[in-house]
Amino acid sequence: MSASTNVETARHGTRLPWGDILLSAIACVSWALIGMAGTAALGLHLLEADTAGSLGPMTAAVVALGAGGSVTPSGDVSAFGLTGAEAATAIEITPLGVSLVGAVLLSWFFLRSLRGAGVVIAPGELLTRAGAVVALFVAMLGGLAWAGHDVITIDGSSLGLDDLPGGGGGGGGIEIPGVGDIGDIGGLLPDQIGDLIDAKAAVGFTVDTAPTLLGGMAWSAGILLIALLASRRTPLPRGWEAVHRVVRP
Repeated sequence: MSASTNVETARHGTRLPWGDILLSAIACVSWALIGMAGTAALGLHLLEADTAGSLGPMTAAVVALGAGGSVTPSGDVSAFGLTGAEAATAIEITPLGVSLVGAVLLSWFFLRSLRGAGVVIAPGELLTRAGAVVALFVAMLGGLAWAGHDVITIDGSSLGLDDLPGGGGGGGGIEIPGVGDIGDIGGLLPDQIGDLIDAKAAVGFTVDTAPTLLGGMAWSAGILLIALLASRRTPLPRGWEAVHRVVRP
């Protein structure tokens, strides 16, 4: 009993294992971002978004959005009925699948690194490990904010609208089987479709650095906190037994 107490006292009195802390933080952040980037790139490819712009900057922007970041659109989007706040809302859609993959990988590697620290972990070491992961994650988001800007060219002729009645833009009427030609309905529908077919909008996007860094910091810290409170096998500092009994499942 005395020997084990002395061992734990000696352990908590030693310096922090900076090598292990840095390596575990690199592993957590690297695998989380790799998983998020892979999921984002696959989703963009399946949506054929890479045919309108470069896949790399779009992937960086989607990962930033998944980590609580913000993306600002710019350019001529009025041809497609989106202006101002509507355009921002259309682009700033949180990719929940990307967020879920990042959260699972980040929390799993973080908890795995803590389980190697022993039965009980010192509060200073726990805060240092979590702080290293959050700091490195925010730094990597800064790189994504630098890379996440590009211009996407949307060609209306590639939307398949020219197959619709009146989609040729020639001003002809709409013909319904059994009814015949009913005209152009005041020129509204054919003219609208023709405008969309002829439209070529260049829409730019830029990852907002400050909101993305703040959002990423809150997102990663929240993920680590939830993972720590939910994992029964992860060690806690002395005096935190109530958390293990009450909060953990």
